[in-house]
Amino acid sequence: MPPSPLETAVLGVHTLATQTEELIADVLSEHRLTGATAQALWAIDPQEEPPSMKTMAQRLFCRAPNLTFVVNQLVDRGLVERIVDPADRRSRLVVLTEEGRRTRAAVVAAALTTSPLARLPADELRRLADLLDQALEPLAD
Repeated sequence: MPPSPLETAVLGVHTLATQTEELIADVLSEHRLTGATAQALWAIDPQEEPPSMKTMAQRLFCRAPNLTFVVNQLVDRGLVERIVDPADRRSRLVVLTEEGRRTRAAVVAAALTTSPLARLPADELRRLADLLDQALEPLAD
């Protein structure tokens, strides 16, 4: 019996993510990043206000102790700083350093240029992005 469309799609998404991480392995190594630290770095949009640790944990679908471990690695490498949230002194924000901005830009550029998705035409990418948004929408609630 052939695999279901759902099984095919899940395997495709997993394979795509795995291939992309393998294709950017040299860039990750150059910046002393793991897949987890690169993903955390990517989750900090320099065009937005710095996220709280809680927001980061939600974006990365991980628990606080795991996020603390990953963020500590980024702090040790001088890529981010943890600062007190002026609006809530009990909360910490994760702020990109200048080196963090440069490293994030390098990782994003490598992922976007080497991803198998880069071969798709723009209209297909928009369609795929819409489908992924639909699939992920319930998880964001």
